Amino acid sequence: MARTRRGTAARSRGRSDSQSYSDLAADPGFAELKRRYRRFAIPATIAFLVWYVTYVVCNNWARGFMGTRVVGHINVALVFGLLQFLSTFVIAYLYARYAGRRLDPLSTQLRERFESETGR
Repeated sequence: MARTRRGTAARSRGRSDSQSYSDLAADPGFAELKRRYRRFAIPATIAFLVWYVTYVVCNNWARGFMGTRVVGHINVALVFGLLQFLSTFVIAYLYARYAGRRLDPLSTQLRERFESETGR
């Protein structure tokens, strides 16, 4: 029943959902939101993949280096493996901070405008 009321509210203002989606996609603010997201996501993804592939390559072709003991029975391979987990958490933390400052305010504006136009 809620879907019917929402659709009716949008149609009563003369706008279909698809028109509202099209207008939102054409909005310069939406293009800016996508640009900001890509500005973080693409470099972070590339950096992490380079780091991960380096780890895998070293494990396959630099075994002497990876087997180097750091402390006691802990070797470079174990340290690099644990740093993979750490880097994942660091990227997640940095993304949360970035999103909170640069993405969320803009996406909230766009969402509120969309909801007001569609009655959602």
